[in-house]
Amino acid sequence: MALQEEMEQQGNFLFRHRSNLPLIILILSLAVFAYQEWANVPTSIDGIVTEETFKIICLAVCLFGLLIRIYTVGYTPANTSGRNTAEGQVADVVNTTGIYSTVRHPLYVGNFFMWLGIAMLTENLWFIVAFCLMYWVYYERIMYAEEQFLRKKFAERYTDWAARTPAFIPSFKNFKKPSIPFSIKKVLKKEKNGLLAIFVLIYLFELVALAIDGQLEASWNQGIWFYGFIGSGILYIILKGIKKSDFMKEQGR
Repeated sequence: MALQEEMEQQGNFLFRHRSNLPLIILILSLAVFAYQEWANVPTSIDGIVTEETFKIICLAVCLFGLLIRIYTVGYTPANTSGRNTAEGQVADVVNTTGIYSTVRHPLYVGNFFMWLGIAMLTENLWFIVAFCLMYWVYYERIMYAEEQFLRKKFAERYTDWAARTPAFIPSFKNFKKPSIPFSIKKVLKKEKNGLLAIFVLIYLFELVALAIDGQLEASWNQGIWFYGFIGSGILYIILKGIKKSDFMKEQGR
């Protein structure tokens, strides 16, 4: 099999199993973090910032990634290159305005920052570097498979846009205003998991640290991470409940 077809095949396989990567990152991150806490290994942030301050920085990185996803999803119509399904690629049109005029894969850029914030919670520079490399190798093939699909379906319409738009690192010199209005309803329906996932994972790291330090029973329900977990959980339940209501319906989105 030629390398081109092999990469496309690998990309389609990884696309169908892309939910496995976050699980792998989470398990590895928790393992590295737990070992450092248990063995009292010096971390990469010692003497630079406090652990609580660093957790807030990690939260900010995660939220930055979520905001990229929110901006992307809010300006995309249904059945476009902006969002695909577990069964395979879906695209009735190619998004070329808004954030798609600056970068070809904005959702994966958003995902990167969301998971970078989680990887940073390990406080281990070498693990963070390893995460970046793993993410690139994994998603490079997914992006390649998606672009092959779009190139075959849309031909020059796609290749002309791709020629002037970077794949992953944004360039704003050719920015075009979004062609449709922002849809807060679509964001609430599609991205409600994001905020909950961020606070659940940060709180999980907090619980691991408390357990290793012998403070879990006394302190599991205290602190900003516990309240962030509870608050985001309540918001998720509310949005889940109204997802299929008439209020949330929006034609073409």
